[in-house]
Amino acid sequence: MNMMKTMMLLAALTALFMALGFTIGGSGGAMIALLIAAAMNLFTYWNADSIVLKMHGARQVNADNCPEFVRLVQDLARRAQLPMPRVYIIDSPHPNAFATGRDPAHAAVAATTGLLGILDRDEIEGVMAHELAHVRNRDTLIMTMTATIAGAISMIANFGMFFGAGRDRDGGQIAATILAVLVAPFAAMIVQMAISRSREYGADRGGAEISGKPRALASALAKLARGAEHIPNPVVDRNPAAAALYIVPGMSRSLFSTHPATEDRIAHLEGIANEMGVLTPSPNFAATRSAAPATQPRIGVPSVPRTRQRASALDPTARN
Repeated sequence: MNMMKTMMLLAALTALFMALGFTIGGSGGAMIALLIAAAMNLFTYWNADSIVLKMHGARQVNADNCPEFVRLVQDLARRAQLPMPRVYIIDSPHPNAFATGRDPAHAAVAATTGLLGILDRDEIEGVMAHELAHVRNRDTLIMTMTATIAGAISMIANFGMFFGAGRDRDGGQIAATILAVLVAPFAAMIVQMAISRSREYGADRGGAEISGKPRALASALAKLARGAEHIPNPVVDRNPAAAALYIVPGMSRSLFSTHPATEDRIAHLEGIANEMGVLTPSPNFAATRSAAPATQPRIGVPSVPRTRQRASALDPTARN
């Protein structure tokens, strides 16, 4: 049912793209819009992972230079019965993580140093299990394609605002063009949010099942939500559609958030914990939000120029 819903939403987004093209340029405009959508989907299918990783300045790590983190991901991938994804670290204080790639055989997972600095081992495990659930469900490809089409709709809408409405048409046609260029970006955003929100619940459940620690994931979400609200993310500032890729959106909750409310996700994970018979206490979301976020990474990461090697939350013997 979730896949059917996603395909229906993607079809609606493509139809909206074609309708905007028709409004601006008639049947020829609709055909051009369809061709553009097909070309963008094909391009993102083959290049989604490299686009996203370069956007974030991510650097790949391995078992030699980041053993604790890579072994953690390797163990989770084995539990999820997935090929080992490429593992990346992003040097950013903004606490977040994402997965990308066109299929499980070409997947990559990434976490920021900000995330690795404020979570303990069980919470990191829950987060990376969530991202692997996205890989298993093939959410990464769908969300990248959806974000690309949504961005293209906004681009063509702006183009139509400047060129379509200025043609020699009657008042009704001009009004229709203006309405299309104003409504289309908003409608595309609603469709994108609908896909993202439904898939976050699915990935939360999948992450809980892979890690076996639903309440650790809930605790991580509470910490990350607060940290992401207060620490800027320059990538989202430049490209708001990228917010749909993260485990938390990186902005205050609103009608236009790409994710469900963190409180609702924690309640959902609490229900999953009860189903699984997990007895550890659930996180206090309000208390976690009131706590000050950590400012120094706690997981060991490979050294980079002008960056000191830091202690590891995954290896207590390596702590400062």
